[in-house]
Amino acid sequence: MNDNERWVRPYGTAAEGAFQVSITEAVPGWTHTSLRVATLAPFAQVTVETGEDEIIVVPLAGGVDVMAVDHAGEHHKARLAGRENVFAGPSDVAYVPRGASLTITAGDGAAKVALCGAKAAKRAEPLPFRHVAASDVPVELRGAGTASREVRNFGVPQVLDADSIIACEVITPAGNWSSYPPHKHDEERDGVETELEEIYYFEVRAEPGAPDGADPIGYQRVYGTAERPIDVLAEVRTGDVVLVPHGWHGPAMAPPGYDLYYLNVMAGPGATRAWLICDDPAHGWVRQTWAQQDVDPRLPMGGPR
Repeated sequence: MNDNERWVRPYGTAAEGAFQVSITEAVPGWTHTSLRVATLAPFAQVTVETGEDEIIVVPLAGGVDVMAVDHAGEHHKARLAGRENVFAGPSDVAYVPRGASLTITAGDGAAKVALCGAKAAKRAEPLPFRHVAASDVPVELRGAGTASREVRNFGVPQVLDADSIIACEVITPAGNWSSYPPHKHDEERDGVETELEEIYYFEVRAEPGAPDGADPIGYQRVYGTAERPIDVLAEVRTGDVVLVPHGWHGPAMAPPGYDLYYLNVMAGPGATRAWLICDDPAHGWVRQTWAQQDVDPRLPMGGPR
């Protein structure tokens, strides 16, 4: 089995029950994070037990009602307004602690929802249920020029208190590169790097004016160090997943004509919940060039800067 076969899950190859995408510890070599994606008909429901995981519920398209019964038997509810699609701007999200029973119900329209999960064992007690409004999700414009991208930081430590999960969304306009320079976070080095495995879930769309028959695609690169080799180069479409157990990852490439979205879910074994990375020293110099370039004027997508 080559690394593409081991770490890339094209849409439909990782389905389980009601979920069209299901990445869990059942994947050999996968330990800390999970991702489930379900497409729900109007008023349809899906129920899961969070078990040892904390979960962030992220509407990808449409809105959903979230109901959770926590470890103490307390009931919590939130109506997530969601959005038309992942390119339409940030969504509100819900945080559900470990040890809860979670039910998600679509409204009077179809919905697609992601359940981002991570093992939650650092805190002695589960954290409380929370609803994060879309207006409280910071939108960061990262990079410049053809390395411009938009990052929606709904699940990072500065925004959401959690046990171990770190999650965000990235929008890369057609023709641009993101997850760049290539970077890694697979070692615990105090104040320098944190050990985090990472899930990339992708969606793509054609730019306006594309003809019938256009086939939106993107690309993702993952490569290793001499000590820990990995070699992934994947063509991705909507619903595909790339897993990053270790190694340098990037660029994520949006070819001309096709906008690229990805949802990142990260967690690891370290005591500190932080996203600390190091760039591939062969390519880190690219960051210095951004000071002389403008941010892509197409950003942000779906909302005010």
